[in-house]
Amino acid sequence: MLFKCCWKSLLLLLALVTCDSTLAAKKEDDAKADLKNVHKKIENLKKELDASTDAHKDAADALKASETAISKAQKKLHEINLKQKQNSVALTQLKQQSLRIGDSLSQQQQQLSKLLYQQYVHGNQSYTQLMLENKDPSSIARDLKYYAYIAKARSKLIADMQGNLTKIETLNEETAAKLAEVAALKEKQEAERSALLQQKQAKAKVVKSLSQKIAAQRNEINKLKRDEKNLSNLVTRLAKIAADQKKKRLAQQKARAKASKQKPSTQKPTDKKQSNQVIARNNTLPDNEVDGLRFASLRGKLRLPVRGEVSNRFGAVRSDTGVSWKGLFIKAGEGNEVKSVASGQVVFADWMRGFGNLIIVDHGSGYMSLYGNNQALLKNVGENVSGGDTIAAVGNSGGNESNGLYYELRKNSVPFDPLSWSSLR
Repeated sequence: MLFKCCWKSLLLLLALVTCDSTLAAKKEDDAKADLKNVHKKIENLKKELDASTDAHKDAADALKASETAISKAQKKLHEINLKQKQNSVALTQLKQQSLRIGDSLSQQQQQLSKLLYQQYVHGNQSYTQLMLENKDPSSIARDLKYYAYIAKARSKLIADMQGNLTKIETLNEETAAKLAEVAALKEKQEAERSALLQQKQAKAKVVKSLSQKIAAQRNEINKLKRDEKNLSNLVTRLAKIAADQKKKRLAQQKARAKASKQKPSTQKPTDKKQSNQVIARNNTLPDNEVDGLRFASLRGKLRLPVRGEVSNRFGAVRSDTGVSWKGLFIKAGEGNEVKSVASGQVVFADWMRGFGNLIIVDHGSGYMSLYGNNQALLKNVGENVSGGDTIAAVGNSGGNESNGLYYELRKNSVPFDPLSWSSLR
């Protein structure tokens, strides 16, 4: 009877474990399907942008191919450099392990030498020899125990030494493999640098041949308004996709459970003309100390995504076109790291007319941060990022004159002042 009860309990437990495993697998499959669906929707959005009426009328569009290629090459270099750093740390650890084992092996050799010396001095006498020497039984027992202790200690030392020699051999093999990987990465790095240089030269040729046309179009009011409208439409569509995905996840969670303010800024453009003066300087970068907090509670706690000089005020009228600024332009050195201002998920990472290599991070509750004119995009759509993660590298893509980052914050697709939300240090 007891056996039958135990057997039933075991079957029930196995059924529950199987059910949990099936649910976990289903959740993982649903998550993959959701991500694939999001990627598909975003790809469709990008195709719609390229198919628009004015898709191929800008001189700056000629830069798209080279700037996209530069971004990809720069990303590969970034990934190689990260791998190089990881290998450097691994090699240092392997070297330290080898040194520790080498020291241990040296000590074991010294101990074995002492044991062998003691054995040589006292002789390696057998039980029969001790009996024939006519010693008293207590002396014989004491000597036998002593010899047994020496033999046991010697065997242990030899076994430990053999183990350490095997470890050293394994570490040497791992070190050789890492060194080979480093050499291969260096070769790959040189190839990527060469490809990057070629892409930059290609871009320079395009800029040189179309410099006058690009300069003229850069200041066209209709072009800027159209680019801003395209960006706003993109953010609106991305926000809708994110909201739809959130609703779907909540519905799925409810179904499974049953089966088992910040007000957006309305600041209006001022009549003040924007000059080239430095509005603010930023010397610190974001980190992950605000991760886990609601984005709406981060007003005054954010840091600007790049070190540099802010050259405009949000809402101020641009002196070249009369169009108001919807974000900030932060002048910074080419290749400088661009950091995510808070945790979130990358929902867009591609070249876009007027904004070059653009990356958008969704922070939830309708909040998004936008980073444009980058030389390289270092994260992919769907990747989760923490505050302080490097997501891009500073550049002048999109037909920009100077190196720097174009940075926006939006709530429900409406831009608001990033400076009022940031702490400059």
